[in-house]
Amino acid sequence: MPFPPGITVHPELAAYLEDLPPYSDPFRDIAATRERFRQLLAATPADRTGVRSRRYDIPREDGSALAVEVYRPDGAEGSYRGGALPAVLHFHGGGYALGRPLPGQDKTALDLCRALPAVIVSVEYRLAPEHRYPAGVEDCYRALEWTAAQAAGLGIDAGRIAVTGNSAGGGLSAAVALMSRDRGGPALAYQSMCVPDVDDRVAGEPLPAEAEDVPGPWVNSLRTMRRTWQHYLPEGAAADAYAAAARAEDLTGLPPAYVLVCDLDPLRDPGLAYARRLMDAGVQVTVRNVPGAWHGFELHAPGTRLAREMTAHWTGHLRAALYPCPAAD
Repeated sequence: MPFPPGITVHPELAAYLEDLPPYSDPFRDIAATRERFRQLLAATPADRTGVRSRRYDIPREDGSALAVEVYRPDGAEGSYRGGALPAVLHFHGGGYALGRPLPGQDKTALDLCRALPAVIVSVEYRLAPEHRYPAGVEDCYRALEWTAAQAAGLGIDAGRIAVTGNSAGGGLSAAVALMSRDRGGPALAYQSMCVPDVDDRVAGEPLPAEAEDVPGPWVNSLRTMRRTWQHYLPEGAAADAYAAAARAEDLTGLPPAYVLVCDLDPLRDPGLAYARRLMDAGVQVTVRNVPGAWHGFELHAPGTRLAREMTAHWTGHLRAALYPCPAAD
């Protein structure tokens, strides 16, 4: 598969390139795209060993309900603060339009539940284009408020609540952190953002027609990002800070952050720029760049050392944030 000049793929990933499909607009038939994703999930059931879960319906103001699935490790107890566990709200990726896990089958939530350990709240936020911004992010913030209010009953330490997400989920994590700060909401201990989609300006001006027609090797291309934002934002509306966190003018007072980017991802530079702005605002930030990797590479090459190291890195930093070492005497 040819690459533009200057593109270098990690040697461990080169063999996986031929398996990557050509570009296909997921929004051309979003219902069909979601159904293919559902079938893929159903074909590979998640490992629920050592974890139990329960679904809850959180009422919205219009009378509808937001569904969340709460995962808890069997027999796990917190190491301090009365035995309560930390909590992590997980916002799935999928371009704000798909990616919803099957009930009880959120693989990221299950893995985090066992690895941290922690109570993981998987949020089934409303999806675009049927529900454009701000529906999805308001659902995510509502889930945060509910989790904090229900902390005692869920066995959660309200002082150790974090948000995390990949791609669109990373963008939602950044937005929820801003919303909680601005609205005086529940305090977050950490925001963990993997390949976050934080800037609607990433795609820039439309590409030349000949470039648009060339299949690229990346699951996430500039064409994909352009269509994502076209379908997420209300027609004719400009993004604000809760739609695209990079548009926020003030980043002070936000929780410590983790930002992971991939070399061959169009979201790399906006992610790095956001991380730098967080640092400049006095926020503690850990940054990790995965060399020679594209957006979502771990889905195609989960057994590679690069994918395992990436997962261990971001989960390890999330664990350290939620289980900090006690202060020395």
